[in-house]
Amino acid sequence: MIFQYPFRVQTRPRSTRDVTEHLQQAIRQSGIRQGLCHAFIHHTSASLIITENADPDVRRDLEYFLSKLVIDGDPGYRHILEGKDDMSAHIRSVLTQTEVSIPVIESRIGLGTWQGLFLWEHRDQSHQRRITLTLTGE
Repeated sequence: MIFQYPFRVQTRPRSTRDVTEHLQQAIRQSGIRQGLCHAFIHHTSASLIITENADPDVRRDLEYFLSKLVIDGDPGYRHILEGKDDMSAHIRSVLTQTEVSIPVIESRIGLGTWQGLFLWEHRDQSHQRRITLTLTGE
């Protein structure tokens, strides 16, 4: 069986948003007990990450680290059509991931105890982001 579940998420600037519950909702609607959930974000300046879901400082530290690694407004960037964070947001997206696959085990998303799936907004403005979940299994 194959089941698709598209949804949208409103982001805040340079932040993460837990979208794990959307995965569980899609699994409930699909009726799949065993299989795979593939998540894909339809944007080039935001990403999906699996990381710690208990302590928000982990995600703050990730943002701090990436801000040191990929500098907004670097004078070497040529792609700056939408501002100083334009090219840096694209680089951040490439360095992280725009898709992830997670097992479905006994009608539940197969994440570890301290894991969650997060949308990571790389722009310094809020955006509405589109994610599609595709579940396969039985």
